Amino acid sequence: MAGAGNLIPLVAAIIGLGVGAQILSDRFEVPSIIFLIGAGIALGPEGLGLVTRSSFGGALPAIVGLSVAIIVFEGAFHLRADKLREAPTENTRLVTLGALIALVATAVVTKFAFDAPWDVSFLIGALLVATGPTVIAPILEVVPVRDRVEAALETEGIVNDVTAAIVAVVVFEIIIEGDTAPEEFLVLFAERLGVGVLVGIVVAAVVWYLLRYVDLSPGNAPQNARLLVLAGALVAFGAADFIATEAGVAAVATAGIILGNLDVPYEEDISEFKGDVTLIVLSFVFIALAALLRFEDLIALGIGGLVVVVAVALLIRPALVFLSLSGDRFTRNEKVFVSLVGPRGIIPASVATLFAVELQNAGMTEAAELLVGTVFLVILATVVFEGGLARRIAEFLDVIPMRVLVIGGGQVGRALAERLEDRGENVVVIENDEEQVEVARNQGHTVHIGDGTDTEVLQAAGAGNARIVVAATGDDDVNLLVAQLASSKFDVETILARANNPDNVEAFEDLGVRTISSALATAQAIDNAIERPALSRWMGELGRSGDVQEIEVTSEELVGRTVREIGPELPAATLIALVARNGETQVPDADFTLQKGDRLTLIGQRESVRDAMAFCNPDEN
Repeated sequence: MAGAGNLIPLVAAIIGLGVGAQILSDRFEVPSIIFLIGAGIALGPEGLGLVTRSSFGGALPAIVGLSVAIIVFEGAFHLRADKLREAPTENTRLVTLGALIALVATAVVTKFAFDAPWDVSFLIGALLVATGPTVIAPILEVVPVRDRVEAALETEGIVNDVTAAIVAVVVFEIIIEGDTAPEEFLVLFAERLGVGVLVGIVVAAVVWYLLRYVDLSPGNAPQNARLLVLAGALVAFGAADFIATEAGVAAVATAGIILGNLDVPYEEDISEFKGDVTLIVLSFVFIALAALLRFEDLIALGIGGLVVVVAVALLIRPALVFLSLSGDRFTRNEKVFVSLVGPRGIIPASVATLFAVELQNAGMTEAAELLVGTVFLVILATVVFEGGLARRIAEFLDVIPMRVLVIGGGQVGRALAERLEDRGENVVVIENDEEQVEVARNQGHTVHIGDGTDTEVLQAAGAGNARIVVAATGDDDVNLLVAQLASSKFDVETILARANNPDNVEAFEDLGVRTISSALATAQAIDNAIERPALSRWMGELGRSGDVQEIEVTSEELVGRTVREIGPELPAATLIALVARNGETQVPDADFTLQKGDRLTLIGQRESVRDAMAFCNPDEN
């Protein structure tokens, strides 16, 4: 075991490399896991040899376990109910039917590729079911896909992390203890899942009560709230894992989902804090486990290893995705994207390492080497190729929503970007003032630094793939030039310009630029507050409790039918307020017949409006 004097600089170096990997990820728009694995290999036996299996003594499994608890909790905390509703049936099939296909098919391929025992094959199959938030989250940070695709990948990652870990533990116990009847297998699985869910519910309830009803020190309540939630995640993991091995993963996932969907105080502070902590532990775990990788174990697998990798990535994964996501909710290209982006992550690596040690202690060295080699080979191949090429795959398949460029990162630009992002738009802010750039990035916006009147800057920010360009600076000359460039150079569908001086509105519009006057918009808002207070208050809630959206009719179910016939099929609390056709807009009566290409203005409660948009145009949402 390494001494403390050697261990401290080693841990510091790992964390430093992890932070560097995150910075490189943001800079080059490549998932951070690529750089993390590279750093791990460089530090490990295949590189500098600074990290070996003995570097952490017997503490590595415990460190990895607690780190996984934080990572899974972070992912589950952000898995919101409104996202899950994007494709509830498909998501359910993905984590049930899809997981079962992955388990059985991977086990069968492993059995015949290596002539391995069935129990070892099913252990490998169980571990390779899991994708996990550790590998999916970094990909989604650089590939802004539509909400339904993001929800499917996140749900699959979190749920399958839980079920795969529990199934693997049960199979492992069968290998160690001998034959077990099928009913005993189901009992062991149900016990661990049940313990995890129960502990997670209890911990979530306690944490929520403390956050809501206990004075957490008025002077430092946000910090105490952050620490309380972190402690809750670790307590949930430790308590459940103490009661039943690997139940801890289910506990933190349950607690995270519950707390993430409750109205907890200081939620933004908690999210930012957990994000930073997760970044550090994710970096440490990925680098530490990658450092344990030995190429000789991978080479020893021979052709059988390549057969398993190809089968898992290019045969089994597409088959389970297309079966699970069957229907009209997902486009064909979105299904292909999900098929090609399913890298394996921390759960398979950490659990396989732990099992290998115990199998070697039990005298099953051959099974241990097969387990570690196969799991790490699949992880390495899928992370490098699927993770590294995820953005290129998304761009080739055209599954990234067209961008919205907002030129100007001031208060107007940031407020607009926040509203657009809230409804799922892929927004990029262009700003050249360093202070405004820092403020916008601190608020979570994607910012491209540069002069919005420069054609090369617009091109680099994605103007060639932009659906909307908004010139929102405080300089009318800049806004006019940006609008003209977007029109003449990039042929953008919708271009809007802010006019700070009301006298410029007419001149802008004479040049064909759709213009919003700041002064007139403010005056209209004040007038609404005076004459139409109820409408004014409701408009202030747009994007939160209420919403107004415009959508093109493409669904054949609506074409040729009247508003009276369609009304009962719309989600509750949603109305068709306006219909635009051939440049004319009208308030439709009950007998108005819809045509393909009509643009409907939907008004109502936020979630109901989103559901109605999907009903009217399944391909858009």
